[in-house]
Amino acid sequence: MRYKLLNNNSFLILWEDIEKSGIWGRGRMFGESEKNVSKLKDFWVEFFADRRDGGHRFSDEEFISMEAREKLFHLGGGKTLLDFGCGAGELLVYYAPEYEQLVGVDFSASMLDEASKKIRERKCGNILLIQADDKTVWDKLEYSFDRITAAGVVQYLTLQEIDSFIFNASNYLNKGGKIVLFDILDPRLYPLWKIGLFSQDANFLSILRKIAFEFKVILSASLNSHPRDILGFSHNPSEIKKIADKYNFEITFVKSMYYEYKYHAIIFRTSEAQEF
Repeated sequence: MRYKLLNNNSFLILWEDIEKSGIWGRGRMFGESEKNVSKLKDFWVEFFADRRDGGHRFSDEEFISMEAREKLFHLGGGKTLLDFGCGAGELLVYYAPEYEQLVGVDFSASMLDEASKKIRERKCGNILLIQADDKTVWDKLEYSFDRITAAGVVQYLTLQEIDSFIFNASNYLNKGGKIVLFDILDPRLYPLWKIGLFSQDANFLSILRKIAFEFKVILSASLNSHPRDILGFSHNPSEIKKIADKYNFEITFVKSMYYEYKYHAIIFRTSEAQEF
């Protein structure tokens, strides 16, 4: 068993190296069978089927607009954009003024209904909505894009599904385009955030309570065949890089500005790189 000593001003805590243990889930890395992964994904499909919000940290327009500005900075231009997993369209309507044509995709009819309302309210005539998932979306697209993005979606995909997504996206990516995967759960930081280590009022007892609570949640989830964490799988940047390398992409990782336990993956090809 490997351990790590953490020091945060008023306390020292001996904490298992969660990055290796994977108790909060890391795609298929924590040993889930194909059958169990299928059950987990069925649970998430049911969970999101009737949702009408995108699950952002805060729902007020000021926060959403700041988050959108950060993401627009990393998207870095282009004329056409595919937003996979657009949810209720909170970010999509902020992207709209910056692009000539946008396509928002989500599997949830209720989410797309909310997105449609926002589009009408903002009078965004350059957005098309499509109901599809990561497997069916590609046959429904009529053209390629300068930017293909997904925010808070990768955590619900296994590494094999991320591989397929990047491969399929590359076939619909214009020359000089980017695939930008926003807000990926970082297995090195997310467990520490969950136990309150980043909180300003964190102390030894509060962290122990949170650890005990999280283990109870994990045990209950296992007994009821539910996901160990409703936020999905966490994926190490090195695993995403291997997939990008496989398809001759360059990749840059950036820490999320508004979610301290998440990161962004910006995937692109240099002019010298050949397509796969």
